[in-house]
Amino acid sequence: MKINSDEITSVIRQEIAQYAAELEVSEVGKVLEVGDGIARIYGLANARASEMLEFEAEGGGTVMGQVFNLEQDAVGAVIFGDYLRVKEGMSVRSTGELLSVPAGEALLGRVVDPLGRPLDGRGAIESSETRRLDIIAPGIAERQPVKEPLQTGVKAIDAMIPIGRGQRELIIGDRKTGKTAVAVDTIINQRYTHETNSPVYCIYVAVGQKESTVAAVVETLREQNAMDYTIVVNASASDPAPLQYIAPYAGCAMGEYFMWQGKHVLCVYDDLSKQAVAYRQLSLLLRRPPGREAYPGDVFYLHSRLLERATKLSDELGGGSLTALPVIETQEGDVSAYIPTNVISITDGQIYLEPELFFAGVRPAINVGISVSRVGGNAQIKAMKKIAGSLRLDLAAYRELEAFAQLGTELGRETQLQLDRGARMVELLKQPQYVPMNVTDQVISIYAGARGFLDDVPLDQVADFEKALLDYFGTSASAVRDELAQSADLSDDLDQKMAKAIESFKAGWTAG
Repeated sequence: MKINSDEITSVIRQEIAQYAAELEVSEVGKVLEVGDGIARIYGLANARASEMLEFEAEGGGTVMGQVFNLEQDAVGAVIFGDYLRVKEGMSVRSTGELLSVPAGEALLGRVVDPLGRPLDGRGAIESSETRRLDIIAPGIAERQPVKEPLQTGVKAIDAMIPIGRGQRELIIGDRKTGKTAVAVDTIINQRYTHETNSPVYCIYVAVGQKESTVAAVVETLREQNAMDYTIVVNASASDPAPLQYIAPYAGCAMGEYFMWQGKHVLCVYDDLSKQAVAYRQLSLLLRRPPGREAYPGDVFYLHSRLLERATKLSDELGGGSLTALPVIETQEGDVSAYIPTNVISITDGQIYLEPELFFAGVRPAINVGISVSRVGGNAQIKAMKKIAGSLRLDLAAYRELEAFAQLGTELGRETQLQLDRGARMVELLKQPQYVPMNVTDQVISIYAGARGFLDDVPLDQVADFEKALLDYFGTSASAVRDELAQSADLSDDLDQKMAKAIESFKAGWTAG
């Protein structure tokens, strides 16, 4: 048997190349120092930014981490997990991979941590799909204008500050003013979309919240049958800062799985103020110099590279969308502070919740003066656009007149009428928590107020009048309601039918 030396040489070269590749992938370093979720490592000369690391752990097994700083003599890393099990001198192995999280329909209805590990005690998640945690957002050519409504079910928002699929709308206000309630109402309202052929899947990301708060939100979503289409990503206040830092990106990546399949997604980040605090902690521990690459300079990039991923994809890419509702907590209503102004400049509008209105019983406590949607009427059905066009200006004018009237000045008849109608519109826009309203019912309700049918209804009976009116349109005047729901527009003919139906109801209601 003749031995071919060329074949032997080729096999040896392949073996050497394979061994060298394995050696490079399994490059090993040593932990120089560790604490509070960060580690400094010596020996990973070929480590890349954001590369995944495997830390040897006390008691066996490994703990995952990620390269954060690339320094001249060492590598700064963050640890995702129990950093107390990582000790000085232990080995660290680079994996050659970037951080990814599980994605797919297997996660729907589950509560997971930012690495996709289940937290709800309902067993392992069987998902073969993964998504890269941090990606470059789609470019201009890959997007299309935002023009499809994302109904929140909150009258004040859908009428005056409409949100479109693919938009980024900031929810901002002091603590305990109802920010989370608005976001949860929006998630609950998406159950209507699952009765249509364009359902919206929801991701709720809780960053730095108390475990009890997140548990209450999950319980509410379960009661409202909203968990069926929702993923909850939880990095609680007791979790290490690195997990709080990556949580919004993890939620976004899980949502992008559906978006790239041509589906629609809503991501709530509650809240980004706490993510910024977690990032600041990491920056200080890793001794990043204060400037562009550390807190506070880099927080703008931190949030912009997250929120820019919200988009309405072009039809060529499937037409999917990802809508972002970031939440920011202000201190004493200071919207001009560093992080609030950052996120205001990144997003396409903001919903500002005012403590004074909240404590005065106006809930949701939306200040229509400084709340805005830069998509506007493009994200409304035609019927809502027609009847709510001047509502924001009317309510802002009412607020000014109300302050003027408190001085005790004698008012003219027109001014008094404007005050009376404004007071009734404020009463009409009040809404209980976790009771989102169908957009057709919203149009009927606001139509009645804007066209003056409530002007002579006592202020304390406005809510009862609205409830009875909607019941009437659901029974006796159901033909008019069905026509409105089907056309989503307000023709002259339909306008007259609605006016007659309300007059007919009002005559009976007043007599009753």
